[in-house]
Amino acid sequence: INYEQPRGLNRSVIAGLLSCGWVTKHQNILITGPCGSGKTYLACALAHTAILKGHSAKYYRLSRLLMALSQHKADGSYSKALKQLAKYDILILDDWGLEPLKAAQRNDLMEIMDDRHQLTSTIMVSQLPTEEWYQAIGDNTLADAILDRLMHNAHRLKLKGESMRKVTSELTENEHLG
Repeated sequence: INYEQPRGLNRSVIAGLLSCGWVTKHQNILITGPCGSGKTYLACALAHTAILKGHSAKYYRLSRLLMALSQHKADGSYSKALKQLAKYDILILDDWGLEPLKAAQRNDLMEIMDDRHQLTSTIMVSQLPTEEWYQAIGDNTLADAILDRLMHNAHRLKLKGESMRKVTSELTENEHLG
């Protein structure tokens, strides 16, 4: 984990999370920040450390997971797919809030959060600040239920700064233009 760039990472907080106590306590992690700030990398680093300590983890871009769940409904394997998602010690849902959720997707997300609540851990990764998540869900009742299960036992990491992709690019300005 690169602490050189000013992204708002607190070494002691990250060290605490790397101990994986949040996994055994079935707590969640919410990582927000601008595009390229290292949110996905950090989520995967935390999950990788947990895997090395014997925990299971699965990564999904939320849009692809919701698309897959729609296909599971069509072929009759929806219940089985939800049970599998509930088994992972850590579920990373990346790119949360990029698109408005449709009614069926809100219901799917509610099922996932309900199955995992206080039994397993979820890492949500989003460019949206958590204050905007309620509106991103689009239905007040489901937003209350989903966010209640997700946020009340969550560690929050708010990243900031310039895109790490830009900072770590080996290309010079001329090569970008060339």
